[in-house]
Amino acid sequence: MRRKPDLLWVLVILFGLGVVTTGYAQSLWDRKANAPVEVTAPAQYR
Repeated sequence: MRRKPDLLWVLVILFGLGVVTTGYAQSLWDRKANAPVEVTAPAQYR
């Protein structure tokens, strides 16, 4: 009956890593979204 707590700790650690990874990815995503975007006018063909 020693395996249950070990499995529980593995799940807790994996969940914690997922939370940290998600937070890090969102911070990178927000920083990328706030970066200045170079706007160029489309070329006009007549």
